[in-house]
Amino acid sequence: MPPPPKPLAHLRVVEFAGLAPVPFVGMLLADFGARVVRIDRPVARGAFVAADVLGRGKRTLMIDLRDPAGAQAVLRLMEHADVVLDPFRPGVLESLSLGPQQLHAVNSRCVFARLTGFGQTGPMSKTAGHDINYVAISGLLAMLGRSGENPTLPGNLLADFAGGSLMCVIGILIALIDREKSGRGQVVDAAMIDGVAYLSTFLFKMQQLGLWSNPPGENMLDSGAHFYDTYKTKDGKFMAVGAIEPQFYRLLLKGLDLPVSEYANSQLDSSLWPEMKRKFAAIFCTKSQAEWTRIFDNTDACVTPVLDWKEAMDSAHYRARWGDTAAKASPMVSPVLSRTPGTVGEDSVGVRDDRCVLRQFGLSEEEISRTLELEALHADSKMPAKL
Repeated sequence: MPPPPKPLAHLRVVEFAGLAPVPFVGMLLADFGARVVRIDRPVARGAFVAADVLGRGKRTLMIDLRDPAGAQAVLRLMEHADVVLDPFRPGVLESLSLGPQQLHAVNSRCVFARLTGFGQTGPMSKTAGHDINYVAISGLLAMLGRSGENPTLPGNLLADFAGGSLMCVIGILIALIDREKSGRGQVVDAAMIDGVAYLSTFLFKMQQLGLWSNPPGENMLDSGAHFYDTYKTKDGKFMAVGAIEPQFYRLLLKGLDLPVSEYANSQLDSSLWPEMKRKFAAIFCTKSQAEWTRIFDNTDACVTPVLDWKEAMDSAHYRARWGDTAAKASPMVSPVLSRTPGTVGEDSVGVRDDRCVLRQFGLSEEEISRTLELEALHADSKMPAKL
Protein backbone atom coordinates (compact mmCIF):
# COMPACT_ATOMS: atom_id res chain seq x y z
CA MET A 1 0.00 0.00 0.00
CA PRO A 2 1.55 3.35 -1.02
CA PRO A 3 2.12 5.93 1.72
CA PRO A 4 -0.45 8.72 1.99
CA PRO A 5 0.43 12.01 0.30
CA LYS A 6 2.22 14.59 2.37
CA PRO A 7 -0.12 16.97 4.20
CA LEU A 8 0.71 20.04 2.08
CA ALA A 9 0.85 18.27 -1.28
CA HIS A 10 -2.19 20.23 -2.48
CA LEU A 11 -0.51 23.61 -2.00
CA ARG A 12 1.18 25.61 -4.75
CA VAL A 13 3.67 28.20 -3.53
CA VAL A 14 5.46 31.00 -5.38
CA GLU A 15 8.61 32.15 -3.56
CA PHE A 16 10.54 35.23 -4.62
CA ALA A 17 14.26 34.58 -4.13
CA GLY A 18 15.63 36.29 -1.04
CA LEU A 19 17.83 35.84 1.99
CA ALA A 20 17.65 32.97 4.47
CA PRO A 21 14.37 33.57 6.39
CA VAL A 22 12.01 33.31 3.39
CA PRO A 23 13.92 30.38 1.80
CA PHE A 24 13.50 28.54 5.12
CA VAL A 25 9.75 29.12 4.96
CA GLY A 26 9.68 27.71 1.42
CA MET A 27 11.86 24.77 2.42
CA LEU A 28 9.63 23.90 5.37
CA LEU A 29 6.52 23.98 3.21
CA ALA A 30 8.28 21.84 0.58
CA ASP A 31 9.42 19.32 3.21
CA PHE A 32 5.75 18.73 4.00
CA GLY A 33 4.81 18.33 0.36
CA ALA A 34 4.03 21.79 -1.02
CA ARG A 35 4.99 22.46 -4.65
CA VAL A 36 7.30 25.46 -4.35
CA VAL A 37 8.53 27.48 -7.31
CA ARG A 38 11.25 30.03 -6.62
CA ILE A 39 11.49 33.07 -8.90
CA ASP A 40 15.19 33.84 -9.43
CA ARG A 41 16.70 37.04 -10.72
CA PRO A 42 18.67 36.70 -13.98
CA VAL A 43 21.84 38.03 -12.41
CA ALA A 44 21.56 35.40 -9.72
CA ARG A 45 21.58 32.17 -11.71
CA GLY A 46 25.12 31.22 -10.72
CA ALA A 47 26.09 33.05 -7.56
CA PHE A 48 22.78 33.35 -5.76
CA VAL A 49 21.55 29.81 -6.37
CA ALA A 50 24.85 28.37 -5.20
CA ALA A 51 24.60 30.40 -1.99
CA ASP A 52 21.06 29.28 -1.13
CA VAL A 53 21.47 26.27 1.14
CA LEU A 54 17.72 26.17 1.84
CA GLY A 55 16.54 25.40 -1.69
CA ARG A 56 15.81 21.70 -1.37
CA GLY A 57 12.56 20.44 -2.78
CA LYS A 58 11.96 23.56 -4.86
CA ARG A 59 11.73 24.28 -8.58
CA THR A 60 13.11 27.49 -10.05
CA LEU A 61 12.28 29.94 -12.81
CA MET A 62 14.58 32.77 -13.85
CA ILE A 63 12.56 35.84 -14.77
CA ASP A 64 13.48 39.53 -14.79
CA LEU A 65 10.72 41.21 -12.79
CA ARG A 66 11.67 44.65 -14.13
CA ASP A 67 10.56 43.54 -17.58
CA PRO A 68 6.78 44.16 -17.74
CA ALA A 69 6.39 40.93 -19.70
CA GLY A 70 8.30 39.11 -16.95
CA ALA A 71 6.13 40.60 -14.23
CA GLN A 72 3.01 39.57 -16.13
CA ALA A 73 4.35 36.02 -16.51
CA VAL A 74 4.89 35.81 -12.76
CA LEU A 75 1.43 37.24 -12.10
CA ARG A 76 -0.06 34.46 -14.26
CA LEU A 77 1.81 31.98 -12.06
CA MET A 78 0.52 33.71 -8.92
CA GLU A 79 -3.04 33.47 -10.23
CA HIS A 80 -2.84 29.72 -9.62
CA ALA A 81 -0.91 29.87 -6.31
CA ASP A 82 -2.18 29.17 -2.82
CA VAL A 83 0.70 31.02 -1.15
CA VAL A 84 3.10 33.78 -2.24
CA LEU A 85 6.30 34.40 -0.25
CA ASP A 86 7.55 38.00 -0.37
CA PRO A 87 11.09 38.66 1.00
CA PHE A 88 11.36 42.29 -0.09
CA ARG A 89 10.97 45.57 1.76
CA PRO A 90 7.48 47.12 1.73
CA GLY A 91 6.45 48.50 -1.64
CA VAL A 92 8.89 46.59 -3.86
CA LEU A 93 6.38 44.15 -5.32
CA GLU A 94 3.75 46.89 -5.57
CA SER A 95 6.17 48.85 -7.77
CA LEU A 96 6.27 45.83 -10.08
CA SER A 97 2.46 45.46 -10.09
CA LEU A 98 2.85 42.21 -8.14
CA GLY A 99 1.59 43.31 -4.74
CA PRO A 100 -1.31 41.80 -2.81
CA GLN A 101 -3.84 44.21 -4.28
CA GLN A 102 -2.94 43.18 -7.83
CA LEU A 103 -2.84 39.51 -6.84
CA HIS A 104 -6.14 39.42 -4.99
CA ALA A 105 -7.85 41.06 -7.95
CA VAL A 106 -7.18 37.86 -9.93
CA ASN A 107 -6.77 35.31 -7.11
CA SER A 108 -8.69 36.24 -3.98
CA ARG A 109 -7.93 32.88 -2.30
CA CYS A 110 -4.17 33.34 -2.20
CA VAL A 111 -2.29 33.90 1.07
CA PHE A 112 0.29 36.64 0.55
CA ALA A 113 3.04 36.21 3.17
CA ARG A 114 5.39 39.15 3.66
CA LEU A 115 8.43 38.48 5.85
CA THR A 116 10.47 41.53 6.83
CA GLY A 117 12.53 42.77 9.75
CA PHE A 118 10.49 45.79 10.81
CA GLY A 119 7.10 44.95 9.29
CA GLN A 120 4.90 46.59 6.65
CA THR A 121 4.06 49.67 8.74
CA GLY A 122 5.83 52.05 11.10
CA PRO A 123 8.65 54.58 10.67
CA MET A 124 11.34 51.86 10.36
CA SER A 125 9.44 49.64 7.93
CA LYS A 126 11.72 50.41 4.97
CA THR A 127 14.97 50.55 6.96
CA ALA A 128 17.72 47.99 6.33
CA GLY A 129 18.67 45.65 9.16
CA HIS A 130 19.72 42.17 10.18
CA ASP A 131 18.90 39.70 12.95
CA ILE A 132 20.93 41.53 15.59
CA ASN A 133 19.11 44.80 14.85
CA TYR A 134 15.66 43.24 15.06
CA VAL A 135 16.44 41.48 18.36
CA ALA A 136 17.88 44.75 19.69
CA ILE A 137 14.77 46.74 18.75
CA SER A 138 12.46 44.08 20.22
CA GLY A 139 13.76 44.61 23.76
CA LEU A 140 15.08 41.06 24.08
CA LEU A 141 18.76 41.65 23.34
CA ALA A 142 19.06 43.88 26.42
CA MET A 143 18.07 40.86 28.52
CA LEU A 144 20.65 38.47 27.02
CA GLY A 145 24.22 38.14 28.23
CA ARG A 146 26.42 37.37 31.19
CA SER A 147 26.85 39.66 34.15
CA GLY A 148 28.99 42.70 33.39
CA GLU A 149 29.38 41.82 29.71
CA ASN A 150 27.91 43.13 26.46
CA PRO A 151 24.56 41.69 25.33
CA THR A 152 25.10 38.33 23.63
CA LEU A 153 23.23 37.17 20.54
CA PRO A 154 22.88 33.43 19.75
CA GLY A 155 23.79 33.72 16.07
CA ASN A 156 21.02 34.75 13.69
CA LEU A 157 18.44 32.26 14.95
CA LEU A 158 16.14 34.42 17.07
CA ALA A 159 14.89 36.97 14.53
CA ASP A 160 15.64 35.37 11.17
CA PHE A 161 14.28 31.92 11.86
CA ALA A 162 12.33 31.79 15.14
CA GLY A 163 10.67 35.20 15.15
CA GLY A 164 10.72 35.38 11.35
CA SER A 165 10.45 32.12 9.42
CA LEU A 166 8.51 30.03 11.93
CA MET A 167 6.09 32.83 12.83
CA CYS A 168 5.54 33.38 9.13
CA VAL A 169 4.75 29.68 8.61
CA ILE A 170 2.30 29.78 11.52
CA GLY A 171 0.63 32.81 9.96
CA ILE A 172 0.38 31.08 6.59
CA LEU A 173 -1.19 27.95 8.07
CA ILE A 174 -3.67 29.98 10.13
CA ALA A 175 -4.64 31.97 7.04
CA LEU A 176 -5.11 28.75 5.06
CA ILE A 177 -7.36 27.34 7.78
CA ASP A 178 -9.38 30.57 7.75
CA ARG A 179 -9.65 30.27 3.96
CA GLU A 180 -11.49 26.98 4.41
CA LYS A 181 -14.28 28.94 6.14
CA SER A 182 -14.14 32.31 4.40
CA GLY A 183 -13.03 31.27 0.92
CA ARG A 184 -10.63 34.22 0.91
CA GLY A 185 -6.90 34.66 1.28
CA GLN A 186 -5.24 37.50 3.16
CA VAL A 187 -1.92 39.22 3.77
CA VAL A 188 0.38 37.84 6.48
CA ASP A 189 2.56 40.65 7.87
CA ALA A 190 5.36 38.67 9.55
CA ALA A 191 7.70 41.21 11.16
CA MET A 192 10.75 39.75 12.86
CA ILE A 193 10.62 42.38 15.61
CA ASP A 194 7.04 41.30 16.38
CA GLY A 195 7.90 37.62 16.26
CA VAL A 196 10.86 37.98 18.61
CA ALA A 197 8.80 40.03 21.07
CA TYR A 198 5.96 37.50 20.94
CA LEU A 199 8.37 34.62 21.55
CA SER A 200 9.67 36.54 24.56
CA THR A 201 6.26 36.87 26.23
CA PHE A 202 7.31 34.62 29.12
CA LEU A 203 10.43 36.69 29.83
CA PHE A 204 8.61 40.01 29.66
CA LYS A 205 5.83 38.75 31.92
CA MET A 206 8.39 37.41 34.39
CA GLN A 207 10.11 40.80 34.35
CA GLN A 208 6.82 42.61 35.00
CA LEU A 209 6.19 40.35 38.00
CA GLY A 210 9.64 41.08 39.42
CA LEU A 211 10.83 37.52 38.86
CA TRP A 212 13.40 38.52 36.21
CA SER A 213 14.32 41.93 37.55
CA ASN A 214 18.08 41.64 38.09
CA PRO A 215 20.62 42.80 35.49
CA PRO A 216 21.45 40.34 32.67
CA GLY A 217 23.38 37.32 33.85
CA GLU A 218 22.11 37.61 37.42
CA ASN A 219 18.70 35.93 37.05
CA MET A 220 17.88 32.27 37.47
CA LEU A 221 17.63 31.31 33.80
CA ASP A 222 20.26 33.58 32.22
CA SER A 223 23.40 32.07 33.83
CA GLY A 224 22.91 33.85 37.15
CA ALA A 225 22.14 30.66 39.06
CA HIS A 226 24.78 27.99 39.60
CA PHE A 227 22.25 25.28 38.76
CA TYR A 228 21.47 26.73 35.31
CA ASP A 229 24.74 27.32 33.48
CA THR A 230 27.55 25.66 31.53
CA TYR A 231 30.83 24.46 33.03
CA LYS A 232 34.19 23.63 31.47
CA THR A 233 35.50 20.10 31.95
CA LYS A 234 39.04 18.79 32.38
CA ASP A 235 39.44 18.20 28.64
CA GLY A 236 38.32 21.72 27.66
CA LYS A 237 34.77 20.71 26.72
CA PHE A 238 31.58 21.72 28.51
CA MET A 239 28.62 20.36 30.45
CA ALA A 240 25.18 22.02 30.56
CA VAL A 241 23.40 22.11 33.93
CA GLY A 242 19.66 22.82 34.23
CA ALA A 243 18.65 21.38 37.61
CA ILE A 244 15.89 23.82 38.51
CA GLU A 245 13.46 21.62 40.45
CA PRO A 246 14.52 20.59 44.00
CA GLN A 247 14.45 16.88 43.26
CA PHE A 248 16.69 17.38 40.21
CA TYR A 249 19.01 19.65 42.19
CA ARG A 250 19.51 16.94 44.81
CA LEU A 251 20.56 14.51 42.07
CA LEU A 252 22.96 17.13 40.73
CA LEU A 253 24.55 17.53 44.16
CA LYS A 254 24.82 13.77 44.50
CA GLY A 255 26.54 13.44 41.13
CA LEU A 256 29.01 16.17 42.09
CA ASP A 257 29.69 14.32 45.35
CA LEU A 258 28.47 17.26 47.44
CA PRO A 259 26.56 16.70 50.70
CA VAL A 260 22.89 16.94 49.78
CA SER A 261 21.75 17.76 53.31
CA GLU A 262 24.13 20.74 53.48
CA TYR A 263 23.28 22.41 50.19
CA ALA A 264 19.80 21.33 49.08
CA ASN A 265 17.77 23.78 51.17
CA SER A 266 19.73 26.87 50.07
CA GLN A 267 19.34 26.32 46.32
CA LEU A 268 17.31 29.50 45.73
CA ASP A 269 19.36 31.81 47.98
CA SER A 270 20.77 34.07 45.27
CA SER A 271 23.36 35.56 47.63
CA LEU A 272 25.08 32.17 47.57
CA TRP A 273 24.96 31.69 43.79
CA PRO A 274 28.37 33.27 42.98
CA GLU A 275 30.13 31.13 45.59
CA MET A 276 28.32 27.98 44.41
CA LYS A 277 29.22 28.73 40.79
CA ARG A 278 32.90 28.83 41.73
CA LYS A 279 32.52 25.58 43.65
CA PHE A 280 30.76 23.86 40.73
CA ALA A 281 33.34 25.17 38.25
CA ALA A 282 36.20 23.74 40.32
CA ILE A 283 34.50 20.33 40.56
CA PHE A 284 33.63 20.07 36.86
CA CYS A 285 37.28 20.76 35.99
CA THR A 286 38.34 17.54 37.74
CA LYS A 287 36.84 15.17 35.14
CA SER A 288 36.48 14.96 31.38
CA GLN A 289 33.21 15.53 29.58
CA ALA A 290 32.91 11.82 28.89
CA GLU A 291 33.38 11.01 32.58
CA TRP A 292 30.72 13.49 33.65
CA THR A 293 28.39 12.19 30.98
CA ARG A 294 28.70 8.67 32.35
CA ILE A 295 28.04 9.91 35.89
CA PHE A 296 24.84 11.75 34.94
CA ASP A 297 23.65 9.45 32.17
CA ASN A 298 20.18 7.98 32.79
CA THR A 299 19.56 10.29 35.76
CA ASP A 300 17.12 13.19 36.16
CA ALA A 301 19.83 15.62 37.26
CA CYS A 302 19.35 17.57 34.02
CA VAL A 303 23.07 17.54 33.21
CA THR A 304 24.10 16.93 29.60
CA PRO A 305 27.24 17.32 27.47
CA VAL A 306 27.51 20.33 25.18
CA LEU A 307 27.92 18.67 21.79
CA ASP A 308 29.13 20.12 18.55
CA TRP A 309 27.19 19.40 15.34
CA LYS A 310 29.10 16.22 14.41
CA GLU A 311 28.92 14.85 17.95
CA ALA A 312 25.19 15.51 18.05
CA MET A 313 24.58 13.71 14.76
CA ASP A 314 26.67 10.74 15.94
CA SER A 315 24.87 10.49 19.28
CA ALA A 316 22.84 7.39 20.04
CA HIS A 317 19.68 9.39 20.71
CA TYR A 318 19.65 11.22 17.38
CA ARG A 319 20.50 8.04 15.49
CA ALA A 320 17.65 6.26 17.24
CA ARG A 321 15.24 9.00 16.13
CA TRP A 322 16.68 9.90 12.75
CA GLY A 323 18.40 6.73 11.57
CA ASP A 324 20.86 7.15 8.71
CA THR A 325 19.64 10.69 8.07
CA ALA A 326 21.85 11.88 10.92
CA ALA A 327 24.89 11.09 8.80
CA LYS A 328 23.74 13.56 6.14
CA ALA A 329 24.40 16.52 8.44
CA SER A 330 20.91 17.84 7.77
CA PRO A 331 18.32 17.93 10.55
CA MET A 332 15.21 15.84 10.22
CA VAL A 333 11.93 17.55 9.49
CA SER A 334 10.17 18.69 12.65
CA PRO A 335 7.64 18.12 14.08
CA VAL A 336 7.25 14.42 13.31
CA LEU A 337 3.72 13.50 12.21
CA SER A 338 2.61 9.92 12.85
CA ARG A 339 0.75 9.33 9.58
CA THR A 340 1.93 11.94 7.08
CA PRO A 341 5.40 13.06 8.16
CA GLY A 342 7.53 15.48 6.21
CA THR A 343 10.79 14.28 4.74
CA VAL A 344 14.19 15.78 4.02
CA GLY A 345 14.65 16.08 0.27
CA GLU A 346 17.88 16.13 -1.65
CA ASP A 347 20.10 19.11 -0.87
CA SER A 348 20.00 20.20 -4.50
CA VAL A 349 18.94 23.75 -5.19
CA GLY A 350 16.29 24.48 -7.73
CA VAL A 351 15.46 21.32 -9.68
CA ARG A 352 14.88 22.23 -13.32
CA ASP A 353 11.76 20.91 -15.02
CA ASP A 354 10.08 24.12 -16.06
CA ARG A 355 7.32 22.83 -18.31
CA CYS A 356 6.19 20.30 -15.71
CA VAL A 357 6.27 22.97 -12.99
CA LEU A 358 4.16 25.41 -14.97
CA ARG A 359 1.72 22.69 -15.94
CA GLN A 360 1.27 21.79 -12.25
CA PHE A 361 0.40 25.44 -11.59
CA GLY A 362 -2.45 25.24 -14.07
CA LEU A 363 -0.98 27.29 -16.91
CA SER A 364 -2.13 26.52 -20.44
CA GLU A 365 0.37 25.17 -22.97
CA GLU A 366 0.38 28.54 -24.72
CA GLU A 367 1.12 30.36 -21.45
CA ILE A 368 3.84 27.83 -20.63
CA SER A 369 5.54 28.35 -23.99
CA ARG A 370 5.45 32.14 -23.63
CA THR A 371 6.87 31.94 -20.10
CA LEU A 372 9.71 29.61 -21.11
CA GLU A 373 10.61 31.81 -24.07
CA LEU A 374 10.73 34.79 -21.73
CA GLU A 375 12.84 32.88 -19.20
CA ALA A 376 15.34 31.90 -21.89
CA LEU A 377 15.58 35.52 -23.01
CA HIS A 378 16.20 36.75 -19.46
CA ALA A 379 18.74 34.00 -18.76
CA ASP A 380 20.70 35.05 -21.83
CA SER A 381 20.53 38.77 -21.05
CA LYS A 382 21.63 38.42 -17.39
CA MET A 383 20.34 41.90 -16.70
CA PRO A 384 20.91 42.97 -13.10
CA ALA A 385 17.69 43.24 -11.13
CA LYS A 386 17.90 45.94 -8.47
CA LEU A 387 15.15 45.03 -6.04
